[in-house]
Amino acid sequence: MIYATIINMQSSITAAGYATPFIRQRTHLLSKQRTSVSFHLHRDRARRPIRKMASFSGLSISIRSHASNSDDGGSGFRTLTEYAGKGGIDVGDDLLILFDHIQYACKRIAALVASPFNSSLGRRSDVVGGVDAGTGRDDPKPLDIVSNEIILSSLCNSGKVAVMASEEDDTPIWISNDGPFVVVTDPLDGSRNIDASIPTGTIFGIYNRLVELDHLPTDEKAQLNSLQSGSRLVAAAYVLYSSATVLCATFGSGTHAFTLDHTTGDFILTHPNLRIPLRGQIYSVNDARYFDWPEGLRQYIDTIRQGKGKYPKKYSARYICSLVADFHRTLLYGGVAMNPRDHLRLVYEANPLSFLAEQAGGKGSDGKNRILSLQPVKLHQRLPLFLGSPEDIEELESYGDVQQKVNPGYEV
Repeated sequence: MIYATIINMQSSITAAGYATPFIRQRTHLLSKQRTSVSFHLHRDRARRPIRKMASFSGLSISIRSHASNSDDGGSGFRTLTEYAGKGGIDVGDDLLILFDHIQYACKRIAALVASPFNSSLGRRSDVVGGVDAGTGRDDPKPLDIVSNEIILSSLCNSGKVAVMASEEDDTPIWISNDGPFVVVTDPLDGSRNIDASIPTGTIFGIYNRLVELDHLPTDEKAQLNSLQSGSRLVAAAYVLYSSATVLCATFGSGTHAFTLDHTTGDFILTHPNLRIPLRGQIYSVNDARYFDWPEGLRQYIDTIRQGKGKYPKKYSARYICSLVADFHRTLLYGGVAMNPRDHLRLVYEANPLSFLAEQAGGKGSDGKNRILSLQPVKLHQRLPLFLGSPEDIEELESYGDVQQKVNPGYEV
């Protein structure tokens, strides 16, 4: 039998102001076919036929049919835990427990970022009267530190983590001799944008603990475990804090996005098996720095925005200056997101996001080399980063000189 969802728009928006990934309230028995109401999802459009259109308070909603033999247990929706568990791809109990604690940490961070009572945490303590008294644009802010503590607490409570390396810490933190995993993280990417309500995010990379290093002193084995090549990642994820809270993850078998339903507290699978287009029509970069770029990068950007590249259409620029947000849009729509200077961190940002990109059919490059083939030599090692559609990345690399090696007028 099939149910049609009666829409109650008021229930779909929570006090935090986020739309739920789907709208569900009361049901009425209508016919032998089950239907459900869902927002237009980017990847859903090509996969499920639109049966009927309805409009509620100016929101266009499509009613789509779901096959009765779907692999979601008949509910129409799957949580992250259900997807990764024994009824889904079965990533194993240890990794499932770890992701459960990661989810919890990110829900706390999402609430903190959205709270009107914590807006002061987005400001640096050394900014007085609007004047920056610090030395770097990326100096930790109180909200970065709180987010880092939330993640550390959750990883400790999971009992599954040996060491955590964070962008906010000078050295890795050894947690447990028995933990099977190593977690590297950027706890709150783009935090300097919070006062302007611009999207922010959290990035994770997960490795197996190198048991062959167990005999070494704690500091040494913590460091070496954290400096694994990105090719050894077993899972990676980012969480986007925006109009919706989206957790995008890979366990090495595709990239999948889950949207937080604030009415239940569950991350719901909304974008299964994401595939980045082979080529997009968007480039994302701070092109105010155009005259600081090397000749190859200037030539590439000039070419594609005039429609004279390998793709005979003019590219548009879209730049948020929040890595997770820019990458999320690129993952959905294609194109290339980049920072051509030695700014982004290989361990905490480039490796996890490149793993997600590759699992979605895309590429991650430093302008010359595949990111996941690089061996980190320092915990906070920085490099240029280019993420996106495979054909766009290949075309960009063909210009040769695309890495910006000088930074006149602004801090690294």
